[in-house]
Amino acid sequence: MAAEQSGRRVALVTGASYGLGAEIAKTLANDGFDVAVTELSADDLADTVAAIEAADDARAAAITLDLRSMESIEAAVADTVSALGQIDVLVNNAGRLLVKPALDIELEEWNQVLAVNVTGSYFMAQRVAQHMIDTERPGCIINIASTFTVMGASNVSAYGISKAAVGGITRHLAVEWAQYGIRVNAVAPGSVKTKLRAEIMAANPARAEANLAKIPMQRFGTPEDMAGAVSYLASPAAAYVNGHILAVDGGLTIS
Repeated sequence: MAAEQSGRRVALVTGASYGLGAEIAKTLANDGFDVAVTELSADDLADTVAAIEAADDARAAAITLDLRSMESIEAAVADTVSALGQIDVLVNNAGRLLVKPALDIELEEWNQVLAVNVTGSYFMAQRVAQHMIDTERPGCIINIASTFTVMGASNVSAYGISKAAVGGITRHLAVEWAQYGIRVNAVAPGSVKTKLRAEIMAANPARAEANLAKIPMQRFGTPEDMAGAVSYLASPAAAYVNGHILAVDGGLTIS
């Protein structure tokens, strides 16, 4: 059954094999989307695909994507359209983290972080926007930024700078593509307690307590908190929201 016949919109979520990306994909499926999800290896997406298909009538597509390759980006967009018929929402979630003192970062490490987080996200948005324009289907692009988009921290300079650039991508494309009915927004997560983050915090409880003390709401975020923000930005309720960076951080960036 074609996507148009199913009456469901189509979302493409990058980096969705686990954690935040997987939760976003599942939430959008429950919101009524068919969902394409990507990872470096599509074989790693089996659990996410199963969660999507558990939603009522939702269809899923597992797509291979390497954001460091323009050919891979173009193929991922084409494969999504081939499998599900269209793209109405892009969630640029895939990213590369580097935790290292600024004085120790090598050029290749820097380039790898920016290749994925900045260049990859930019051209993923570009190719999806071109599809939306060519098919005359207004849509939205949601970038996953970070509290580091607007604040600094030690030992994450390359990652933080890349997320500041994601904020710039969001604002500039929101202005340029509004004429086509394409909204571009971002979600800026604070400290999110994913499975991996929980293991890190358990290994260093003193640091976890120090981080928690900075958050006015006195709890870490959850993947569900972040997915809820994406759900809102992808919904008709956010039809007049454009170029906004929505901090979902328990008040961290204003404290």
